[in-house]
Amino acid sequence: MELVLSEQPWLTSGLLGLVGGMMLFGWLQTGRKATLIFGTIVLAMIPLMFLIAANWQTDRELIGAAVYRTAQAVADNDFDAAVQVIEPSQRATIAAARSDLARFRFDEARVNKLRTIDIVPGSDPPVAEVDMSITVVVSDQRGQVRGQRILRRVILQFRKSPDGRWFVYDYNHLPIVGGPDSFSPQH
Repeated sequence: MELVLSEQPWLTSGLLGLVGGMMLFGWLQTGRKATLIFGTIVLAMIPLMFLIAANWQTDRELIGAAVYRTAQAVADNDFDAAVQVIEPSQRATIAAARSDLARFRFDEARVNKLRTIDIVPGSDPPVAEVDMSITVVVSDQRGQVRGQRILRRVILQFRKSPDGRWFVYDYNHLPIVGGPDSFSPQH
């Protein structure tokens, strides 16, 4: 229900419009005042659905925002900002990500598709796995590769902190098809 209310206001509003319209049609047929009142109330709830959706951020939306914010930081070659999405206690993961990113200069970093954001039910603290495809245009720091367009599959493991923020505690990147290659951090 949370997903429908907060992430799909058009669907909810469409259903409310259908129910409200049917009630108003019923009022036109019967002349019953109660049907008119309920139909009007239901139709008046449509803007409320958009207000709820605009102000209620689900965990999936928070994770998606963190992913897009990090992609922009990578595109800007701001690696300090890019690693802020990693859980502060994961020093080895932060160091590995910083080392991995520092080998390149990014001209572009873009999330092509968030394939899935799966929140693991019953996990405490809440845990989520994000599977996405990205495109980067990179040059290596040694100058051997310039403006290379690369498509990668990235898998992120997120954990929710007590203050409600989501942090990456593990990550991997792979070729779009197949298993890890020599560029994958966990090969």
